[in-house]
Amino acid sequence: MASVPRAHLLIVDDEPVVHAILREALHADRRTMSSAATLAEARALVGAGERVDLALIDKNLPDGSGLEIAHELKERDPFAEVILITGYASFDSAVEALKVGAYDYLTKPFEDINKLALQVEHALQKVQLRRDQERLLAQLVQSERRYALAARGANDGLWDWDLHSGQVYFSPRWREMLGLSEGEVRGVAADWLDRVHDDDRERVEAALHAHLDGRLDHLQDEHRVRHRDGTFRWLLCRAVADRDSQGRPMRLAGSMTDVTERRLAEQQMQYDVLHDAVTFLPNRTLFVDRLGQALARARRHPGCRFAVMLLDLDRFKLVNEGLGHSMGDKLLVSFARRLEGCLRAGDTAARLGGDEFAVLLDEVVSEQDAVAVAERLTAEVSTPVILDGREVFTTVSGGIVMATSTYERPEELLRDADIAMYRAKTTGRGRYVLFETAMQHRAASFLETDTALRRAVERREFVVYYQPIVSLESGRIIGFEALVRWQRPDRGLVPPLEFIPIAEDTGLIIPISEYVLEAAVKQVRAWQTDGVGREQLYVSVNVSGRHLAFPGLVDTVGRLLLDHHLAPASLRLEITESAIVENTAAVELTLAKLKGLDVQLYMDDFGTGYSSLSYLHRLPIDTLKVDRAFVTNLGKEGENSVIVHTIVTLARVLGIEVIAEGIETADQLSHLRALRCDHGQGYLFARPLPAEAITELLRRNPEW
Repeated sequence: MASVPRAHLLIVDDEPVVHAILREALHADRRTMSSAATLAEARALVGAGERVDLALIDKNLPDGSGLEIAHELKERDPFAEVILITGYASFDSAVEALKVGAYDYLTKPFEDINKLALQVEHALQKVQLRRDQERLLAQLVQSERRYALAARGANDGLWDWDLHSGQVYFSPRWREMLGLSEGEVRGVAADWLDRVHDDDRERVEAALHAHLDGRLDHLQDEHRVRHRDGTFRWLLCRAVADRDSQGRPMRLAGSMTDVTERRLAEQQMQYDVLHDAVTFLPNRTLFVDRLGQALARARRHPGCRFAVMLLDLDRFKLVNEGLGHSMGDKLLVSFARRLEGCLRAGDTAARLGGDEFAVLLDEVVSEQDAVAVAERLTAEVSTPVILDGREVFTTVSGGIVMATSTYERPEELLRDADIAMYRAKTTGRGRYVLFETAMQHRAASFLETDTALRRAVERREFVVYYQPIVSLESGRIIGFEALVRWQRPDRGLVPPLEFIPIAEDTGLIIPISEYVLEAAVKQVRAWQTDGVGREQLYVSVNVSGRHLAFPGLVDTVGRLLLDHHLAPASLRLEITESAIVENTAAVELTLAKLKGLDVQLYMDDFGTGYSSLSYLHRLPIDTLKVDRAFVTNLGKEGENSVIVHTIVTLARVLGIEVIAEGIETADQLSHLRALRCDHGQGYLFARPLPAEAITELLRRNPEW
């Protein structure tokens, strides 16, 4: 018996370390191995005619694509196998591997060398099996006896077509693969071709004629063939013609291999790559592809209109963290099913990631069609869902964009839908917003400000202004509120309302707040000790909800007090009611730790939003700050006087002080004194001023 030649492997990669790893992992001493670092070198090796059983080819080579040499190798030797090497795993890589007929594809760096070696072994076994089958087919043409023996022993379905008589011999295994008895096979080509799926038959017959005409060296095609039970099986057909001395085909001998399981596995892989594993909705890749098709269709038929809707589950994070990720996944699945129930047959719903979903509304006539879907969804989601016996409420915020001729790429539609959705979330949640061009300008401005703000944090372009807080009984300054300003090089002084919301949204508020804290602590200590101020002077600093939730806040405050030798009573931290409501449990713990440092706590903007007596009872608040909205109209409308009087009375009962903000007139001051309000600040006393101006103010008015 002839010995089996050693397997020949070709490694094509421009990284020497890859060659070294593969040679060691694949036991170079047991095989013949060739190496190439470029496309040109690989072509030279393949063109030399040396047999290659398996090639491991880097997709990206210095002088071209590895896919080119893979194609050339497969064309030269259809039995050779290829494993593509790529820098990253993606759906495109999988598709490219399938198109080139590759056995598999690997990603660098190689995570599991043993798995890699096993894949190579399986590929070589497949090559060897195919080469054995090729030798058998060649022998079958020469010997009827050997053909019959091989037919009885082979697992593939073998067939032999006498082209002159038209008779075809189909082996028992061939009939078995299609569930046919011997009597159901007439022994003609129609037994095979008439069972080929309608979508595949034209291609199969074209390949068959091309081989018989001599335009193809061999016949190889995968197609669907109808089983006796009516289902279709995927069969791999290989065949070679036997020709006379003039090159005319006399016989065609071939084999059929059932590859249905592999095909189904590939289809499942493609499904998995294109669908979300939790909700089974299309994922971002598939959604963007369908969005691209819709754009192309709209370009061909300008009358076709469609819309894109981006959706975000409000407060999903609370469910996910409070009830667990399993419950979060169930909520996502429930929402996905409810979303599908609100759509028409031609629409596409997708999960883009996290709690973000998207909808392609096909063939909409006007914005009202899209709005109608949004309203149906809003109504549907407003009803609670029962998860593991627990009633869970959620709302959804959405952004809608109508496709117009100005859009060229799917990403542009998603961008504008995202802008509209962000607008919906910032204006109250649980609602939808139609995209307008002005929103894009605002988004661009936001991005420009965000970029400049990040540079400002790095360059410390901020200055701190101080507004006096005055005792309404004595008229003396008792402290200052620290207020940040952005000294922007290209625009000058930027007021807080223009950048604080952006800083809050991006998280930059934390480094900005820490800058203000440090500057304020240093400054108030300087006023206490340089002779212009008094030891009792204090400074209050605003702390955002985001900073309040930051784990390092308490340590930062403690360190600053210690480093600058400032008494804790000289630092007051101001928090808003909304910051408390958003995360009451965590805030309660942080405030308790801050009180442990003997720092006083103010509740800012009291009475404007979420006022609740329970917060005042549970939290260690020292002072309430009455919002300027109540002070502005004080004395003009009786209602505001009642509100301020109620706040002052409540504070007195609870043993805490009150500061009125925004005092601008003597009349307002008179009313506040009559209501026995403790302290106040506003333009009537002084505007916010830089530290140098406050120093001069204290020096000129030592008794103030």
